[in-house]
Amino acid sequence: MRKFTVKICGINDKSALETAVEAGVAYIGLVFFEKSPRHLSVIQAAELVAKLPARIQCVGLFVDPTDTQIANTLEAVPLDMIQLHGKESPERVRDIRTKFGRAVMKVIALATQNDLAMASDYDGVADWMLFDAKAPEGADRPGGHGVGFDWSLLQNWHGKGPWMLAGGLNANNVATAIAVSGAKVVDVSSGVEATLGQKDPIKIKQFMESVQHLQSTGQYTTRPEHAI
Repeated sequence: MRKFTVKICGINDKSALETAVEAGVAYIGLVFFEKSPRHLSVIQAAELVAKLPARIQCVGLFVDPTDTQIANTLEAVPLDMIQLHGKESPERVRDIRTKFGRAVMKVIALATQNDLAMASDYDGVADWMLFDAKAPEGADRPGGHGVGFDWSLLQNWHGKGPWMLAGGLNANNVATAIAVSGAKVVDVSSGVEATLGQKDPIKIKQFMESVQHLQSTGQYTTRPEHAI
């Protein structure tokens, strides 16, 4: 039986966090990017995850961060992994990984096969890869827009390390996304929100139920009312 795990990114309130924990999420993501509607201050983040169970990995999302930003965050927030969602070079990824002693996940924005080829530069440098859709033209933030991409592109990915799938996922399409891409770990943000930046506990539960149902039965029942 294949095992699928879930990361819920952009959690910024206690209700969403508690729901995610109870539903069996494996990773939670905190956003440290001021232009994001899911942004948290370091103080808010520290208070939110103060009692996070050790079984759950806490991931901090940064966009082209300075060393000072990362260091200040790590002083207060017990991050297990640093997620880089900007234009960080492979050298910068390696540097952050060495300086801060944390696992690093590099986000790769996909639209074409050429984008996937560029991901090879980070293979073996980052501990994890996260494949996401490219942001819409003119967007002021790199992710969290609820848009997807051609999941079949990832059938041609044969990287050295683990990876996650993101981009427009929700309870209605996550099983198809897993089947087409071959993903074992999925990352959702806007697909479990009631409004932009505000997580919906019901949608979190439904998303987790969809993944767990697929894992236990290999089958999936659609929820048309939650399609994007």
